[in-house]
Amino acid sequence: MTDPNLLVLSSLAGGEKHGYAIMEDIHRFAGVRLGPGTLYGAITRLEERGHIRPIASGDERRQPYRITPAGRRLLEERLTSLELVVKTGLRRLRPA
Repeated sequence: MTDPNLLVLSSLAGGEKHGYAIMEDIHRFAGVRLGPGTLYGAITRLEERGHIRPIASGDERRQPYRITPAGRRLLEERLTSLELVVKTGLRRLRPA
């Protein structure tokens, strides 16, 4: 799975994080290393669509983000769809 939007939402479902923490979390759970342009492009798109939002922070260098209820719904829908694809693919790989 390498969809940056889905990876960012999955990371933020585990709690608030700033960009670098999101990038490291994704690397840990998905084995994917997003470059800064890809990561911040996904963050911008998700924020524009109302799926994540920035959180006030005292740290001027790091902007934390939080998943919104709309982002949670989207993530659940996408993961449920992927679950069906995975189950079907694995079932078809098994010898008859």
